[in-house]
Amino acid sequence: MALDKITQVTGRGVYVPGSDIDTDRIIPARFMKCVTFDGLGEYLFYDVRYHEDGSKKDHPLDDARFSGASILLSGENFGCGSSREHAPQALNRFGIHAVIAESFAEIFFGNCTTLGMPCVTASSDDIKTLATAVETDPSLDITIDIENGQVTYGDGNSIAITIPATASDALINGRWDPIAELLEASEQVAATVTAAGYQ
Repeated sequence: MALDKITQVTGRGVYVPGSDIDTDRIIPARFMKCVTFDGLGEYLFYDVRYHEDGSKKDHPLDDARFSGASILLSGENFGCGSSREHAPQALNRFGIHAVIAESFAEIFFGNCTTLGMPCVTASSDDIKTLATAVETDPSLDITIDIENGQVTYGDGNSIAITIPATASDALINGRWDPIAELLEASEQVAATVTAAGYQ
């Protein structure tokens, strides 16, 4: 089965401010002792969302106004630090389907793309403007238009976004998961192996 072509992502937003938010903050290392990625979503940003006794801190992801938000807004160098795949997996399994930030760490960006989770960049001022709109109206729908390089929201408002051509091409044309592509082409792979004389 072909992968979905991801040209747009629409959802409500949540702003998690800050720069250099690293993968250990996104998913602390002690929660990575898992055989599968199932259940990682509940540990997303755990140490900044919970006190040691398990009680909740004041964090945007736990604010009832932003419950169900699927587009995360943030600052510079999002996803820096170690290259753990668990970080985008935790975001994805929490329900985040796209991230808008000022910039991204390269490996984190790639790991998100292979999950079909677009990461797009916008200017600091535009993100702050969008975050203010989300704060004012948490029910606001945000649409990330990958093909046209813009985010639209509210009554005709828009901001410019960028995404590397390789990533946008992979998402728009349904080629964002190389493993799935390889599995889908298993017959051609087998034929190539046979033609090369390998067993």
